[in-house]
Amino acid sequence: MSSENKRQMWIPAGFAHGFLTLEPDTEFLYKTTDYYAPQYERCLRWDDPNLAIDWPITATPSLSAKDQLGVDYSKADVFEPKV
Repeated sequence: MSSENKRQMWIPAGFAHGFLTLEPDTEFLYKTTDYYAPQYERCLRWDDPNLAIDWPITATPSLSAKDQLGVDYSKADVFEPKV
């Protein structure tokens, strides 16, 4: 994804997602399918050893206050979509 190709990524509701920018001064915008409802947000620990995500970083990441409180996947709430 880049400002040149204008591509977007769709992430289904309830699907865990994380982002790592590899360029300085990167701007990242969210498009949502509903109004913001923080009471329904959940956060996984970005460096959960059980997920074993190989983040290509060498420095300590800059995390939001919310992301700093992320829980291990094994302790995460389960999302039950409406049908």
